[in-house]
Amino acid sequence: MIKTYHKTTTIKAEHFDGSDKMVEKYKMVDAGTMIGTQHSPELYLEGAGKVVVGDWIATGANGKHWPIPNDIFRKTYAELPVIPKVVADWIELGKSKRVSLDTALLLTLYENKKTDGNELARWIMHGNLATVARAWLDGYQVEAQHDTRTD
Repeated sequence: MIKTYHKTTTIKAEHFDGSDKMVEKYKMVDAGTMIGTQHSPELYLEGAGKVVVGDWIATGANGKHWPIPNDIFRKTYAELPVIPKVVADWIELGKSKRVSLDTALLLTLYENKKTDGNELARWIMHGNLATVARAWLDGYQVEAQHDTRTD
């Protein structure tokens, strides 16, 4: 029986622009120099295959790099949501106390009704409920500093 799976980890990825800076950063090999001729437009990521401008270069947890064609990358990956620090702190507190997302939301929204509201509840209720859920489940980047957190 075929089952459906989703990826459970995040990756770091950079859009390859063909610049010398990126070629050096990822220690790419020029196909022309491999066969003793002048530079060629064919570049290879060591141990991972050919890379073309527009591909994404992914970096795994072990530091290894691999190319992902742009169309496949766009269908497979979504950037982690960017959230305010107050929301990130709330997520970390909830997870550290082993509170479920639904319970944390109910408590926060209940507290908001008793008071004049707070920054956290206002942000969540201002069209960001889905963003909070994604951040809680998948990880997030903190607004301004883009400090990435994942679990």
